[in-house]
Amino acid sequence: MKPLTKSLLTTLLLLVWPVISYANEDSENARLPLEELRYFTQVFDQIRQAYVEEIDDQALLEMAISGLLNGLDPHSLYLDEKAFGELQESTSGEFGGLGIEVGMEGSFIKVISPIDDTPAYRAGIQAGDLIIKLDDQLVQGMTLTEAIELMRGPKGSKVTLTVVRQNTEGPFEVEITRDIIQVMSVRQRTLEPGFGYVRIAHFQENTGADFREALSDLQKQKDGLKGLVLDLRNNPGGLLNSSVDVADALLDGGLVVYTEGRIPSSKEQFYATAGDALNGIPVVVLINEGSASAAEIVAGALQDHHRAVLLGTSSFGKGSVQTVIPLGAERAIKLTTARYYTPNKRSIQAEGIQPDIIVRPAEIHLLETQKQIKEANLTGHLSSGNDKQSADKDDLLQTDNQLYEAINLLQGLEIFSRNTSRADAGQ
Repeated sequence: MKPLTKSLLTTLLLLVWPVISYANEDSENARLPLEELRYFTQVFDQIRQAYVEEIDDQALLEMAISGLLNGLDPHSLYLDEKAFGELQESTSGEFGGLGIEVGMEGSFIKVISPIDDTPAYRAGIQAGDLIIKLDDQLVQGMTLTEAIELMRGPKGSKVTLTVVRQNTEGPFEVEITRDIIQVMSVRQRTLEPGFGYVRIAHFQENTGADFREALSDLQKQKDGLKGLVLDLRNNPGGLLNSSVDVADALLDGGLVVYTEGRIPSSKEQFYATAGDALNGIPVVVLINEGSASAAEIVAGALQDHHRAVLLGTSSFGKGSVQTVIPLGAERAIKLTTARYYTPNKRSIQAEGIQPDIIVRPAEIHLLETQKQIKEANLTGHLSSGNDKQSADKDDLLQTDNQLYEAINLLQGLEIFSRNTSRADAGQ
């Protein structure tokens, strides 16, 4: 067995020195007794000397650090050189893999959300799915970082996920072909004349600016903009500042979110600036169990300020703040340092955001109506004098019941507002 190098000894001392300091405190509040520190060093030495295979000292120390973080919560973890680089890639909007945001639940990998138009999304992976096996390897016993590494790979290579899904009998396999994931953060379209739709799939560096541009484009349409659907379903989150920028676009000032933690730097407040980009035009926000983190910040802020109606199902409940702390130039730790709170002091963590109107996803089946004779069927009937043809509903509205209900709500609000204005004008 090789002796520990000077650099490794330094790392080990840095790892345990705070523990030694606490252990030697002459106080009932000492964090850890010296006995536990002795156990740690004994276990470390036994592994080095007696484990069936020799393990490199550097790897063993990294396991110890990783174990400290993995024992805290599902989102704190150690980032080696590869994982640190992949984290930086994911926030820029392009990275390799399957296209799913995942976390730990017990011993298994839980899908927080598939990302739009990615291999996982197209393969039918859903928020809430539990991944229990990757190819022939059981996930149980893996760290989150190890599982993510197995899911990543070169474009064109395949991986088979064994999935457990609620209300589905038994595990099933899904084969997915890896690809380069290029996430389009913001997409927009007009669903009905005067009613726009903006989908935010992930909060990246430019999401705030892209969102404002999408709103501007919708307002320039021939029919203008009478109402907006903001779709945050299956949005796993992303950058905090981008979520604040999106909320800022729709709020006329006020608190967006604040954080509370143990250290001074974890206590922050984020405010919107004056000016609503839509000048009060009604907004419906769609959320579901795949809406997490930054998506929940936006939904919670708009709900607390009564700026939007939330429709769908309760969100994921990921209301903790992770701070990436570099360990030199190539490694880092991602440590949970605070909790998010909405402007009305609601904690998002493990609670989620509750929609104002609950609409569960459902399959839409249009019923055949009984054919009846109408005026238009009579021979020689007079024309209406109106050459305008009625347009069919957007295909997306025909297949998405939550979006369909959101548009109906906006149209109802617009009719009510129009009738109220006419009544006021008649007085």
